[in-house]
Amino acid sequence: MRLRSGRRRSTDEEPASPAATPGHAVHAVELRGVRRQYGRGAGSVHALAGVDLALARGTFTAVMGPSGSGKSTFLQCAAGLDRPSAGSVRLGGTEITGMSENELTELRRSRVGFVFQAFNLLPSLTVAQNVLLPMRLAGQRQDRHRAAAVLAQVGLADKARRRPGELSGGQQQRVAVARALVTAPDVVFADEPTGALDTGTAAEVLGLLRHAVDQLGATVVMVTHDPVAAAWADRVLFLADGAFADGVERGSAELIAERMTALTARTARVGAGVAA
Repeated sequence: MRLRSGRRRSTDEEPASPAATPGHAVHAVELRGVRRQYGRGAGSVHALAGVDLALARGTFTAVMGPSGSGKSTFLQCAAGLDRPSAGSVRLGGTEITGMSENELTELRRSRVGFVFQAFNLLPSLTVAQNVLLPMRLAGQRQDRHRAAAVLAQVGLADKARRRPGELSGGQQQRVAVARALVTAPDVVFADEPTGALDTGTAAEVLGLLRHAVDQLGATVVMVTHDPVAAAWADRVLFLADGAFADGVERGSAELIAERMTALTARTARVGAGVAA
């Protein structure tokens, strides 16, 4: 299967309408004044320090930052896996901040897709059953034609009856991408999706995410440490000390690496000054 980086979409954004509803919201992800604090008093840690962000539908955004910058906390709060200490989070126009745990679980199963570094496939299920798992957990009809369609999109139409252990790492991650897309979610969150893959296989998986955005209208938010992976995105955002610094629009891997190196150095200098 030949993959290419594909046409890059515009990242111009317009304010969401107050009356936006799921399926019609301009923004797939929207955070307003989001803070996440762990602990209290002098020993407290501010993982997110007032994040304001709106990501349009049909875009591919990469998030990078030094270790401890808040990348994982951002992803968890944006995806409804963790609750912010303050602020508002909307997914597909729906305010999720005040939802109960049951409501959040239902929302994640039906309207959010996830791709993780470790694949997280169930070894006892077939490839097709793994892809259909979000539908099964959400109590929806398991549409085998839909599963076959998304497996064809990721180049695994002939692997539906295989078990994950019979596939290569790259093929398993393709299954994970298919599983993330099967419910046509408002947004796909990818957490270091190429961290366990070699360079060539990583490019194939990133090409699939790029294709999902360009051809299927998906919205992808990817946390990564790899400038080469980030270069597949429309936009790269940099986190430092729980806040977003300047981003890069459709940057090369070299430019992204330079920005990342400068940000890491600046963060280290600030940290050293605080310690002094």
